[in-house]
Amino acid sequence: MEEKMNLIEGIQKEIERCLEVLAFYEKIPQGTFGAIVIRKTILNAEKAMASDDAVEMLRSYKELNDIE
Repeated sequence: MEEKMNLIEGIQKEIERCLEVLAFYEKIPQGTFGAIVIRKTILNAEKAMASDDAVEMLRSYKELNDIE
Protein backbone atom coordinates (compact mmCIF):
# COMPACT_ATOMS: atom_id res chain seq x y z
CA MET A 1 0.00 0.00 0.00
CA GLU A 2 2.84 2.40 0.82
CA GLU A 3 4.36 1.97 -2.65
CA LYS A 4 1.05 2.94 -4.27
CA MET A 5 0.86 6.04 -2.07
CA ASN A 6 4.37 6.96 -3.14
CA LEU A 7 3.36 6.54 -6.77
CA ILE A 8 0.28 8.72 -6.26
CA GLU A 9 2.36 11.35 -4.48
CA GLY A 10 4.88 11.22 -7.32
CA ILE A 11 2.15 11.68 -9.91
CA GLN A 12 0.68 14.58 -7.97
CA LYS A 13 4.07 16.29 -7.81
CA GLU A 14 4.59 15.74 -11.54
CA ILE A 15 1.13 17.14 -12.27
CA GLU A 16 1.99 20.26 -10.27
CA ARG A 17 5.26 20.63 -12.20
CA CYS A 18 3.51 20.05 -15.53
CA LEU A 19 0.92 22.69 -14.69
CA GLU A 20 3.77 25.18 -14.39
CA VAL A 21 5.16 24.03 -17.75
CA LEU A 22 1.65 24.27 -19.20
CA ALA A 23 1.39 27.90 -18.09
CA PHE A 24 4.58 28.63 -20.02
CA TYR A 25 3.30 26.90 -23.17
CA GLU A 26 0.03 28.82 -22.97
CA LYS A 27 1.91 32.13 -23.00
CA ILE A 28 3.74 31.55 -26.27
CA PRO A 29 2.06 31.53 -29.70
CA GLN A 30 3.89 28.36 -30.79
CA GLY A 31 2.86 26.51 -27.62
CA THR A 32 -0.68 25.52 -28.58
CA PHE A 33 0.09 21.93 -29.56
CA GLY A 34 2.38 21.42 -26.57
CA ALA A 35 -0.32 22.77 -24.25
CA ILE A 36 -2.86 20.35 -25.70
CA VAL A 37 -0.51 17.41 -25.18
CA ILE A 38 0.29 18.44 -21.60
CA ARG A 39 -3.40 18.86 -20.72
CA LYS A 40 -4.20 15.40 -22.15
CA THR A 41 -1.31 13.82 -20.26
CA ILE A 42 -2.47 15.39 -16.99
CA LEU A 43 -6.05 14.25 -17.64
CA ASN A 44 -4.89 10.68 -18.31
CA ALA A 45 -2.89 10.68 -15.07
CA GLU A 46 -5.88 11.92 -13.09
CA LYS A 47 -8.08 9.22 -14.63
CA ALA A 48 -5.50 6.54 -13.80
CA MET A 49 -5.42 7.66 -10.16
CA ALA A 50 -9.23 7.83 -9.98
CA SER A 51 -9.54 4.29 -11.32
CA ASP A 52 -6.73 3.03 -9.04
CA ASP A 53 -5.02 1.45 -12.08
CA ALA A 54 -1.39 0.91 -11.05
CA VAL A 55 -0.20 0.08 -14.57
CA GLU A 56 -1.74 3.24 -16.02
CA MET A 57 -0.41 5.26 -13.09
CA LEU A 58 3.12 4.05 -13.84
CA ARG A 59 2.68 4.90 -17.52
CA SER A 60 1.27 8.31 -16.62
CA TYR A 61 4.11 9.03 -14.22
CA LYS A 62 6.62 8.31 -16.99
CA GLU A 63 4.73 10.47 -19.49
CA LEU A 64 4.46 13.36 -17.02
CA ASN A 65 8.14 13.03 -16.16
CA ASP A 66 9.06 13.30 -19.85
CA ILE A 67 7.37 16.69 -20.25
CA GLU A 68 9.84 19.54 -20.42
